[in-house]
Amino acid sequence: MTNTKQYFDSPEFREQFHCDSPLGSFLSPEGTTFRLWTPTAEAVELRLYPAGDGGGPAEVHALHPAGRGLWLWETDRNLDGTYYDYAVTVDGIARETADPYARACGLNGRRSMVIDLRRTDPPGWAFDRPPAPKPETVIYEIHVKDFSWDPASGVPEDCRGKFKALTLEDTTLDGGGEHPTCLAYLQRLGVSHVQLMPVYDYGSVDEGGAADAFNWGYDPVNYNVPEGSYATDPRCGEVRIRELKEAVQALHRGGFRVIMDVVYNHTYHLDSWLWRTAPWYYSRQEKSGAPSNGSGCGNDIASERSMCARYILESVLYWAEEYHIDGFRFDLMGLLDVELMERIRRELDRRWGRGEKLLFGEPWSAGGTGARPGTVLAGKAGLPLLDAATGAFCDATRDAVKGPISAEEAPGFVNGGGLDPAVLTNCLRGWTRAPGEFSVKAPSQTITYLSSHDDWTLWDKLVLTMDRSRDFDRLSPELLRANRLAAAICFTCHGRLFLLSGEEFARTKHGIRDSVCSPLSINRLDWRRAWENRELVDYYRGLIALRMQLPGLQDKSPRAGERIADVTEPVRDCVTVRVDNTGGSSPWRRLFLAYSARQEETDVSLPEGTWELLADGTSSFLWRDPEEMERRFTLAPVSAAIFGQR
Repeated sequence: MTNTKQYFDSPEFREQFHCDSPLGSFLSPEGTTFRLWTPTAEAVELRLYPAGDGGGPAEVHALHPAGRGLWLWETDRNLDGTYYDYAVTVDGIARETADPYARACGLNGRRSMVIDLRRTDPPGWAFDRPPAPKPETVIYEIHVKDFSWDPASGVPEDCRGKFKALTLEDTTLDGGGEHPTCLAYLQRLGVSHVQLMPVYDYGSVDEGGAADAFNWGYDPVNYNVPEGSYATDPRCGEVRIRELKEAVQALHRGGFRVIMDVVYNHTYHLDSWLWRTAPWYYSRQEKSGAPSNGSGCGNDIASERSMCARYILESVLYWAEEYHIDGFRFDLMGLLDVELMERIRRELDRRWGRGEKLLFGEPWSAGGTGARPGTVLAGKAGLPLLDAATGAFCDATRDAVKGPISAEEAPGFVNGGGLDPAVLTNCLRGWTRAPGEFSVKAPSQTITYLSSHDDWTLWDKLVLTMDRSRDFDRLSPELLRANRLAAAICFTCHGRLFLLSGEEFARTKHGIRDSVCSPLSINRLDWRRAWENRELVDYYRGLIALRMQLPGLQDKSPRAGERIADVTEPVRDCVTVRVDNTGGSSPWRRLFLAYSARQEETDVSLPEGTWELLADGTSSFLWRDPEEMERRFTLAPVSAAIFGQR
């Protein structure tokens, strides 16, 4: 295995076997063509099936080598709708494999499918366009199944947990016609982007099994095919494709841009379709020859190898082109190389315009990886090397506000842990050219957030650090104050804003840190809780609406940090800041921000002149009819205040 690593990493291998020919199955007026890249194969057989599962092959055909690792079979028949797989022989061992380049598949992705993609387009698909960009990016992360699984969502039972639920525009709590849920709720909330947790075909849920089977989906099987458990018929290959397109179309129609969560850093198992077609080529190895495990999932993708880089790049472009996806969130981006991320950024910009497609990821990995020597990875150390339009999740702000994820009971600023004003200043500036571990070129690179699907929800972290009884269900006034303060800080920091679905109504997973395969009773969005905690929802809603009016906080330029000045209270539990808010159509030229984690009221000195109170610790809609004040303001315990000056 050691020699295999050296061989695949060598310039000689790339020179001999890098292939630019189209790969996969293709229909044309002349018939059907199958193209598979398997550079070390001795023989390849194509097996055709009438169905996506069950029964043996109806036909078997030998592919012939066509140079540079490419194997080929052609027929003058139109095989649209035909299922297929391969038998690839390497070193005398024949392995059954689906086509890693497939764009359609049968049940559980074990057989690929020849597909005329145009017959999967819903009516009007050719005219589908994303909505015009909003003044600020506010990303809302959802999981297809948990978003609509709750019966209180008002979603019909046959649509719950499906792509179809994302096409419903007027759902209400218990179907009562009064309190919006799902997409109607998100429209009222005011977010700009909906981020879908993995919707490619993944392996941890049996598509023909129990309806309530659940997993986050970070275990790729077929990278270029939608997940079948979200379709109304996972056995019919075209249904999942059409229904995901319908969902994207409905989201666009509803005013949202759509981000796809992608997981190119590892496969479900080392023994993947990629591995079976080219054993070890797509997988990193340690010097010993053992599989690298920087993902924590048993294998790492070798993105630095040319055909692997081609595979990832073309996959991203395929989702953007065929499914009209507006952005990509890269899981464990710190395992992918900077060169590849830069290629993806350039190609997205070339095809759709500068920055039109969002691109960001997690700037870390789960451990060290056996990348080829000299490979520069897109982790935190690589952020300054990335394009300013390629972003990363900022764990520095997250941990400063609510406490680190490494220790359950360790607090942050809002829950009594204090905060160095210099750290808060960096949070507000989006960590642009900041000293320390997280540093970016501009706020355009910073994803500012408090919680995501990983680790504890914001509410659960507050309970763990502030409530000795560990009562996750009770909407404690003390915890709600801390939650509102955390949200106010987040929504006044530079960067692109991101929140976990339900964070705005104190979503709880009852203290479960990672609910990756917890039951839906834990993971499902509790739409009744959203209504019961509507005051917190409205606080987030007001912050989002206010942020859309504040160019001083929307600024994504490298010099945006210069707008943040005068940290006037150099103490750990009460900080005030001035912000230059010029440069747009906002009625306020200057902002004054005050944050207090103190348990008692605090008198704050206002800068000279007349100020309007836009938001405080209770309401974020004061800007609709602001109260004027001068000189001093009394800040409530554990709260924030936002002032504007005309």
